Amino acid sequence: MTINGWIQILIFCAIVVALVKPLGWYMMRVFNGEPTFLSPILHPVETILYRLSGTSEREEQHWLTYTFAMLAFNLLGFVVLYALQRFQAVLPYNPMGMSAVAPDLAFNTAVSFMTNTNWQNYGGESTMSYLVQMAGLTVQNFVSAATGIAIAVALIRGFSRTSARSVGNFWADMTRATLYVLLPLCVVLTLLYVSRGVPQTLSAYIDARTLEGARQTIAVGPVASQLAIKLLGTNGGGFFNANSAHPFENPDAFSNLLQMVSIFAIGAALTNVFGRMVGDQRQGWAILGAMGLIFFVGVLVAYWAEAAGNPLVHALGVDGGNMEGKEVRFGTAMSALFAVVTTAASCGAVNAMHSSFMPLGGMIPLINMELGEIVIGGVGAGLYGMLLFVVLTMFVAGLMVGRTPEYLGKKIEAKDVKMAILAILCLPLAMLGFTALAVVMPTGLASIGNPGPHGFSEVLYAYVSGAANNGSAFGSLSGNTLWYNLTIGVAMLMGRFLVIAPALAIAGSMAAKKTVPTSAGTFPTHGGLFIGLLVGVILIVGGLTFFPALALGPIVEHLSMIAGQTFSAGG
Repeated sequence: MTINGWIQILIFCAIVVALVKPLGWYMMRVFNGEPTFLSPILHPVETILYRLSGTSEREEQHWLTYTFAMLAFNLLGFVVLYALQRFQAVLPYNPMGMSAVAPDLAFNTAVSFMTNTNWQNYGGESTMSYLVQMAGLTVQNFVSAATGIAIAVALIRGFSRTSARSVGNFWADMTRATLYVLLPLCVVLTLLYVSRGVPQTLSAYIDARTLEGARQTIAVGPVASQLAIKLLGTNGGGFFNANSAHPFENPDAFSNLLQMVSIFAIGAALTNVFGRMVGDQRQGWAILGAMGLIFFVGVLVAYWAEAAGNPLVHALGVDGGNMEGKEVRFGTAMSALFAVVTTAASCGAVNAMHSSFMPLGGMIPLINMELGEIVIGGVGAGLYGMLLFVVLTMFVAGLMVGRTPEYLGKKIEAKDVKMAILAILCLPLAMLGFTALAVVMPTGLASIGNPGPHGFSEVLYAYVSGAANNGSAFGSLSGNTLWYNLTIGVAMLMGRFLVIAPALAIAGSMAAKKTVPTSAGTFPTHGGLFIGLLVGVILIVGGLTFFPALALGPIVEHLSMIAGQTFSAGG
């Protein structure tokens, strides 16, 4: 590890923290329906959209109605994206003549982008036409991110309202998230990326001649516009197969920093929205503090592991950190930071190949995803994922002192805890259940690219990434098979909607409750003790659930490496 590396990491953290309050203030006004500097331009558009859809910003919904509206909208998005892929060959804006996408891959991709996962079992520049990239994938990048933000805002209203029967209007929340938050920021980001050299064109791919006289096809396309929302909306799916390791998607150090900040910006600011809407910004800072603590430890371990390198390589007289699978433009520090950022925020974009990380360096992205979308997480998903653990933490705190648990003056009842547990447990069910099946079935084993414990980690990472709606991968797994396309697709659905539905149920339950005045026995939830207890509960639940799987993968791989043992394809 170097001082220069840590300076870069601290600069990134400082920028993110500096954005929390202004962006949080702006989003709070947006979702409260208060005027902003963009209202004169966007409010007439917003009103027209409500009229066309037959709703009103003043029309409130019960949590069940809110849930059904969200599910119906996402189902429609899945159908449209699936159809675009299947009929791609006969649709316009296909200058390279891309053929129709296979049914199982089209299913996986449609589910992936609809759930804000962006798992890609294909190479973008060699599989998808411009129309599918723009009207299909990029549109879903916007609306899936807006859906996550809407769910978070609905849950915030649950804690901030008293004796209410509604949690807002899904159509209004999603419209505002897209129109006032995602679109304006993406316009600015797109222009910035174009200024750095990221392509934005509808022209066909470019043919060039190399110095040796060979013909080379250089893929271009509407890259910058998709790049902006893939990062800001924590989607992660790249136009190019190499994602943010490709020089057309990530040209230089400035674009690399801008991408990482974009990934964290909205998720971090939503904690401030929470604090403002419940009337105590300290509550938001406490949640962000818990997120930040887990994040910083992850960066420390990942950077240390990658900077230390492989002792087996050092024994050959080669010094330095582990640069395998990394861009020399970014180096060890920024590669490790990007890996932790993208998995902590459930983005999935990568500027280095996670399969090439050291065992413990690759374990940190795994742990980030296994804990659920809680460390910033997907936009919106990080906040409501963390609030589920807050409910569980307050339940544990209540048991410890022998009184009814409460949070922000709301009594936490048995049904609330059951919903939180249901949402938390659905993730390991998908992650570990499908992994167990894949590693004992020939069709699952056939796709593994590496022998030994690393091969197990490949499979585990795939299902963890899918269920956590992350989308990054250990690239050595051949995932484009019928088995993996279908099972990872199901894991993505479970990880998205089996978390959202209980979260909205809690929102409805909390909104209907009266606020209980604080007393001498009320556990304060804005200080260090609460942060420590919350982090402790998260790590205990995560450790008890996932340590055996980690022991079979990255941990035993690390111990084997120290012992000098390697694994070959023959055993």
